[in-house]
Amino acid sequence: MGHSDRIVIADGNFPAESMGKNAIVIRCDGHGVPEILDAILQLFPLDTYVPKPAVLMEVMKGDNAKTPIWDTYKEIISKYDQRGSEAVGTIERFAFYEEAKKAYAIIATSEKAIYANIMLQKGVI
Repeated sequence: MGHSDRIVIADGNFPAESMGKNAIVIRCDGHGVPEILDAILQLFPLDTYVPKPAVLMEVMKGDNAKTPIWDTYKEIISKYDQRGSEAVGTIERFAFYEEAKKAYAIIATSEKAIYANIMLQKGVI
């Protein structure tokens, strides 16, 4: 991966294979998103040239979904990026899917939390 390439860490409901037709799809069955996110960010700097290099899928209107896992993501990101939660943004569900189709890779996990997908934009090593 190079600077500005994106990687998606997907929950168990994400259509990784159909979204990743033009990407590398990596199966991490049996693992959750937080542990994968933490492992990746140890070696993967977030892009400093964009304000929100970590993007979450917005909760759809009408869904009363709770997303406590997002707080976990922000804590993990804060360990590796001085911007902390300011580096995290959201985009609408179908816009997230369109961006995921352009990702370098999609990591498919067994994460059971809903709206637990996160897309990371790589910075310079």
